[in-house]
Amino acid sequence: MNSSLSNYLPIVGPQVINELEVLSQSLEGTRIKHINSTAVGGGVAEILIRMMGLGKELGLDMTWDVIRGNDAFYQVTKAMHNAFHGTPFQFTPEMWDSYRATTEENIKTLDLNADVFLIHDPQPAALVTERTRTGGKWIWRCHIDLSNRQPAPWEFIEPFVARYDAAVFSSPKYIQNLSMPEVLIPPSIDPLSDKNRDLPPEFVTSVLERFNIDPKRPILTQISRFDRLKDPIGVCRVYQVVKKSIPELQLVLAGGGASDDPEGAEVLAEVREAAGNDPDIHILELPPTANMEINALQHGSTIVMQKSLKEGFGLTVSEGMWKGKPVVASAVGGIVSQIRHGITGELVHSESGAAQSVKKLLVNPEYAKQLGIAAKEHVRNNFLLTRHLKDYMLLFLFVMKGSRQGIISG
Repeated sequence: MNSSLSNYLPIVGPQVINELEVLSQSLEGTRIKHINSTAVGGGVAEILIRMMGLGKELGLDMTWDVIRGNDAFYQVTKAMHNAFHGTPFQFTPEMWDSYRATTEENIKTLDLNADVFLIHDPQPAALVTERTRTGGKWIWRCHIDLSNRQPAPWEFIEPFVARYDAAVFSSPKYIQNLSMPEVLIPPSIDPLSDKNRDLPPEFVTSVLERFNIDPKRPILTQISRFDRLKDPIGVCRVYQVVKKSIPELQLVLAGGGASDDPEGAEVLAEVREAAGNDPDIHILELPPTANMEINALQHGSTIVMQKSLKEGFGLTVSEGMWKGKPVVASAVGGIVSQIRHGITGELVHSESGAAQSVKKLLVNPEYAKQLGIAAKEHVRNNFLLTRHLKDYMLLFLFVMKGSRQGIISG
């Protein structure tokens, strides 16, 4: 066992490490390639950065490429993303032409030499048209909640998806009854990353004070991209309701954007307007490199919130839980697989319900503490990077055997 891999040992135990080593040996000589649409910002890039490191420690021949596109392409894929989450949108033939043209440009520049391709989300999905030339096994990894999708983008993308050897989803609710195996593999966080490792209390305090946040007063925090589906304005309204009865409450809305998301600046401006001149609302636009600051903000929070309207998974939920914090989150998408209501957190269905949960936790600190303790163990057992990579390695071995039937639970 190398020294880096041994750092996971006290967190996950020797059996998990041994399983990873055995599986990696079974994949010796297998070339694995991940392809997605952004190198920074958002959960997919964050997972891949850490997974590439762990894979290297295990000796896997695993690479990661990022497709390129112009503004028109990302406007199309953002509209697709929102429509997959249920938002109506009128797509035009010109938009689909832009998507196809961008795919063709990327085929010319990408190194498509691998034994197993793992293609993340709709943006690069059409690269599978090259599988006859490249050979290998192709897996489509969809991180999006497809349970309430609009028909138009699926009718466009489904013929591409049908060419894959397997499809991976984060929740049983997202299964599409495809002709190939549909595999359930939840995302994960890395407990050793700068965003999730333990921090000295004095560093946490220093970060809070740097952003003019009072560490002695209660702090409600949501970490997310400035995206309407994350409902940051709804979080402001929840805070404003709770503050009427708990006036010392502070709100932190912290995050940034993703390079493939053209709406971030517009949403940020809307959030600033909703916050008004309240000095206890701290809106922090952070760069993708601010992992230690995000870690400190979560560690220093009294309550972590994720009030998403739609959510493929919601890594920030597991992040808050891993830090032993009580999490209040919407009962949508992949969030419900992370939180067991009243045991590992609080699931809510409305702004009034969210406000009620926040007040309950603030006036019942012992209940909040017990939720946080249970939450951390739930993440340890289900949502760490070691489990995630193990599931992927099992999937790689499975598809290389050539089966195209059934639904598999990761």
